[in-house]
Amino acid sequence: MSAHCQVTGRKPGFGKSVSHSHVRTNRRWDPNIQRKTYFLPSEGRRITLHVSAKGIKTIDRDGIEAVVARIRARGGNDGPGGGSPRNRGGTRGRRSKRREKV
Repeated sequence: MSAHCQVTGRKPGFGKSVSHSHVRTNRRWDPNIQRKTYFLPSEGRRITLHVSAKGIKTIDRDGIEAVVARIRARGGNDGPGGGSPRNRGGTRGRRSKRREKV
């Protein structure tokens, strides 16, 4: 499971750990991601979201219906993993370079 919140969009932070001798090693700070299941009364079904602790508080404050409407409005998927496959990227611009050569 990737460390990405479907509600707030929080992702891991990257940086360095610095030892006593000042040796720097790469590390990452993952958000507190939890897998939560909510019931959508309007659709009569349950949905599972990967949300951070702050995302859970947002759902408690605004309500699950409003939060799901926001996720869908920005083109995200309300199932585990989040986002549509088209929005995940992954080619890093290589596809456009390939088309130029042909």
